[in-house]
Amino acid sequence: MASAAPSSTRTETDSLGSMEIPADAYWGIHTARADANFPITKRPISVYPDLVRGLAMVKQASARANKEIGALDPQRADLIDAAAQRVIDGEFHDQFTVGVIQGGAGTSTNMNANEVITNIALEMAGREKGDYAFLSPIDHTNRSQSTNDVYPTAIKIGLSLTLRSLLDELDLLRRSFLSKAVEFHDVLKVGRTQLQDAVPMTLGQEFHGFATTLGEDHARLTENASLMFEINMGATAIGTGITTHADYGRAVLAHLREISGLDLETATDLVESTSDTGAFMSFSSSLKRNAIKLSKICNDLRLLASGPQAGLGEINLPAKQAGSSIMPGKVNPVIPEVVNQVAFAVVGADMTVTMAVEGGQLQLNAFEPVIAHSIFQSITWMRQAMWTLRVNCVDGITANEDRLGAMVGASVGVITALTPFIGYAAAAALAKTALLTNRNVADLVVEADLMSREEVDKQLSPARLSGLEAVTAAVNIIPPEDMIQI
Repeated sequence: MASAAPSSTRTETDSLGSMEIPADAYWGIHTARADANFPITKRPISVYPDLVRGLAMVKQASARANKEIGALDPQRADLIDAAAQRVIDGEFHDQFTVGVIQGGAGTSTNMNANEVITNIALEMAGREKGDYAFLSPIDHTNRSQSTNDVYPTAIKIGLSLTLRSLLDELDLLRRSFLSKAVEFHDVLKVGRTQLQDAVPMTLGQEFHGFATTLGEDHARLTENASLMFEINMGATAIGTGITTHADYGRAVLAHLREISGLDLETATDLVESTSDTGAFMSFSSSLKRNAIKLSKICNDLRLLASGPQAGLGEINLPAKQAGSSIMPGKVNPVIPEVVNQVAFAVVGADMTVTMAVEGGQLQLNAFEPVIAHSIFQSITWMRQAMWTLRVNCVDGITANEDRLGAMVGASVGVITALTPFIGYAAAAALAKTALLTNRNVADLVVEADLMSREEVDKQLSPARLSGLEAVTAAVNIIPPEDMIQI
């Protein structure tokens, strides 16, 4: 007689009853219930691989700590350790299926991790998935833990790992602008304030400014990364450490530092750190700052490239796609535009984080899932936006040098450079004449016999006009003891 075909499902039971789980699934009944309850975003937590790695690192550190203090036997601890390592290495991420937005303060995410790591370990031990009598997702993989310390700690580790890739891309973008600053070092142009002609500068100086502001953001984000290093492992439910061994907190911190490579520290007040999510708000705010400044740079690029005939037309952005279904030949600044939109989304995400932080009650903030999703999404989108801005736009920017030179030559703003020599009143009168007659400022100054052609040319050289070469002598400094006499 032929043997019966193996079952395609397994039966798992929790406090609410039993469910049939696909036999090949590494997740279990708690994950299945969450998948049914939270079909909100249609985006599983696996879309953020570093969050999954953060969860696995916490489970691995806990297994090692529990083994060290005798809270878990070596056989089970080593199985959990090895299974978690496989997740850290990138395996089984498709099994982390619960939605990024969920009720329960992250319990579903924690249980998803517990079940997947447990069933990987069972398989490695030669046992059937779901053999929880031998190795339990709760009693063993979750030993000495609660969602309320596992989840925020995993988020912080995951954000720290993800931020590294953002910082790398941000630095590459900064270098791209810096390269353009060098390329445009001697290209003179008209500077503008309040969208009105101001004084001359170089295009190199303008792009150097972009690079500098991105460098400042890199420094601020690096500083704010330290906000993610304070964790609350050992707090369990509300910070009192109930169900944990006295040595667990110390042990799990040491192992988690080694596994993650991060300079983690345990909070001094576990009750406070379990309920307070202010660090996420500050971290999100630094991302918003970066996004807003990047968006401002993109606004400038769009203005500088506007036209090309009826706008400023000072620079050319690489043509990436046809710009209109009705106007032949039109090319739009699509790359800066998409970066602008990412910035808008980051601002919205920051507001979401702010409201979620405010919404916490008593000993726990139930809204950490939307906090995590908002920040992970902001980092991910910003990293991709920086990449496309660098590769598809900044690296290919060229300068319209003839147009820039012509605008400088016709600009009355250059007369500002001559005011130390002819005085403000004469400069203002000549500027008015130049505007009315469309005459060249330099010619008017020479014709008025205020300066020689040689003197004018010297003061209106690119180096002088852009401030690269000092024009005036040093100003005498009044000694402090003489200030009282003035």
